[in-house]
Amino acid sequence: SYIKQEFHLETDPTLEGLIVSTSFLTGTVVTIFSGTVSDMLGRRPMLITSSIMFFLSGLVMLWAPNVLVVLLSRLLDGIAIALTITLTPLYISEIAPPDIRGTLNTLPQFSCSGGMFVAYIMVFWLSLMENPSWRAMLGVVSVPAVAYFFLAVLYLPESPPWLVSKGRITEAKKVLQRIRGTDDVSGDSKAKLFLICYNNVTIITGLYSL
Repeated sequence: SYIKQEFHLETDPTLEGLIVSTSFLTGTVVTIFSGTVSDMLGRRPMLITSSIMFFLSGLVMLWAPNVLVVLLSRLLDGIAIALTITLTPLYISEIAPPDIRGTLNTLPQFSCSGGMFVAYIMVFWLSLMENPSWRAMLGVVSVPAVAYFFLAVLYLPESPPWLVSKGRITEAKKVLQRIRGTDDVSGDSKAKLFLICYNNVTIITGLYSL
């Protein structure tokens, strides 16, 4: 409603609807290709990219002087949401130990619901101010995005299955040792599965070349 008032969108419901739907339309398109791109570039780089997109969308929204810039911010936000929603469950499934995999995969859903609740409270609080700022309401996403970025860059390892799929067995073993907290991962069912899959690919590739 505040955006509508500032940019006088009362007479242009199409543009108003486009502002609301841009994130969802962008997210739909990005979701289609996110899996393929993450297979090429890796899970970790794409998750880091999503944090950058969240940060940029918030900054652009804080600065937005007109409707076109608002739409740009919504587009960046849609990319970030699509990458996060698509790749987070995939990454957790590939890296988590079997005994806590289900628990960890419920956290993204819990975080989304909790985040919506916090957002409604924050927006209600901001609306009580003398001069409510819709830019602050939407631009605040940049704050958690910074924490997300540094956690991803500093602590997030690449997915072992992805490393194995690229033939980087040594790196995959090091990641398993790090997340399992032990040097001996020979008994790890996930490690065995990675090696079996890798060996099968090697055998098939060798037969094909012959």
